[in-house]
Amino acid sequence: MDKASEIAEIAVLGGVGFSSYGECESQPVKTPYGGVTAYIASIKGKSVAIIPRHAEEIHIPPHRVNYRANVWAVHSLGAKRVISTNSVGSMRGHPIGSFVVLDDFIDFTCSRPSTFYDDKTVHVDVTEPYCPEIKAALKYALGKQGLSYTEGIYACTEGPRFETRAEISMMSQFADVVGMTGVPEVVLAKELSLCYASLAIVTNQACGMTTQKLTADEVSEVVGKAQDSIFEILSDAIGNIPETPKCMCRFAKEGACL
Repeated sequence: MDKASEIAEIAVLGGVGFSSYGECESQPVKTPYGGVTAYIASIKGKSVAIIPRHAEEIHIPPHRVNYRANVWAVHSLGAKRVISTNSVGSMRGHPIGSFVVLDDFIDFTCSRPSTFYDDKTVHVDVTEPYCPEIKAALKYALGKQGLSYTEGIYACTEGPRFETRAEISMMSQFADVVGMTGVPEVVLAKELSLCYASLAIVTNQACGMTTQKLTADEVSEVVGKAQDSIFEILSDAIGNIPETPKCMCRFAKEGACL
């Protein structure tokens, strides 16, 4: 898996409403899975590749996002660290607009290409799916801004529909928040030995947690209001990620191939 170029040190995979790039240079990236447009910015003295997960002109629904192309593009640009942003529904009564630094995940997706290795068996290790060094940088940034956050387990569903009350009742027994975009992204990052962590923003209470109808409008509204805070958190976190990783993320594929 050769890198096309060494352009970025860190990548940001942005979720819903992630469309403000400031002064960025557009960078097209060719991958075996399709083309990706990255936006190269300098943040805290580091070169950062920003990739909007849902693209720009037409919002790509979560079950059709080209996760393999996005993560391959990160690798091709030379980035070793990845920060993801995700919109989530709370199954634990987290306040709307609060943040969750993801600690583990449960995968309920069913039709997405979930590996780069269709022609051989690779059992990548996901004992620690989210990089502890990036998580620490995110928690530092959140604390610096005095923002409410917790750590939690993420349940990923296929979408694009919202979940049913019965599904939330079942998932809430072992997960804290629910979303539609975190998997297989985190697994693909592991397969390329990338450090990956996710900053989730609570945009709604999950189905059955309130009597209100769930709408996509409320998701966009909450993310829109929090966008400035999200960029500040990411900026501070990027500035505090260690130059040289000491985590075990880069060894996730060791001994995984049959």
